[in-house]
Amino acid sequence: MDKKYIIKEIRRFVAQNQLLLPREDSWRTPLVGFCSSHDPLFNELKKVVSPTHSLPHDLLSSAQTVIAFFISFGKSISKSNKEGRLASREWAELYIQTNNLINELGEHMKFLLGAAGYETVAPPATHNFNKEQLISDWSHRHVAFIAGLGKFGLNNMLITKSGCCGRIGSLVISLDIPADERPVEESCLYRYDSSCLQCVGKCVGSALFPDRFDRNNCYEMCKENEEHFKALGKADVCGKCLVGLPCSWANPVDAIQKKPNIAKVGHRKDVYR
Repeated sequence: MDKKYIIKEIRRFVAQNQLLLPREDSWRTPLVGFCSSHDPLFNELKKVVSPTHSLPHDLLSSAQTVIAFFISFGKSISKSNKEGRLASREWAELYIQTNNLINELGEHMKFLLGAAGYETVAPPATHNFNKEQLISDWSHRHVAFIAGLGKFGLNNMLITKSGCCGRIGSLVISLDIPADERPVEESCLYRYDSSCLQCVGKCVGSALFPDRFDRNNCYEMCKENEEHFKALGKADVCGKCLVGLPCSWANPVDAIQKKPNIAKVGHRKDVYR
């Protein structure tokens, strides 16, 4: 079992489950990244996320590799969430469906790796955070950064090659797999050359500002959606700061760098935020 096999299997599992949904374009092809469980950046998460943030070896004593995967939402789902204060029904439904998918994928990979003699821990897709501090003890987004899937945007989401509209999951495994390189350049236009603040204008919960993020206001907006969509399940989600942006479905900095004579202004080297 190697990196190519794991990537292929994750993509196959998502594609197979896509067939069970009424919308054929619910999910795009997942991105998968790998990093060593011994990567020193995991210790940094105790500073940038929470002092109680777990290390891979807290979850699995035999940990050798951490796998992160980004399941990108289809464009029609993302477009459906552009208007109004509340999240669209399509967005809320897919949020729940994707959380279920991530949990089921974790169990599937645990079975496959177990059959090959390796141990696996699959942290839950969501709702594994401190409800008073609103901070997770295992941040899939930050783990995905360490695994090389992207860099953070001003909206606090990871901007990958497939954008930021989607959900992230991760696995801790005892199989030693070579790590992927992390991107060096910023993915967020604001952090690249200060040319974009669209996500701030999209926020409907008075939570996102150029210089700060109010996680309590953000969570209140998510709970408002949860109450509205309670018949669907636990849809504590919003997503307005992810849609209708240059970074919704792609890394916009990649496109800029492919054009000649583009000057870089105000370039920053923030690692996480």
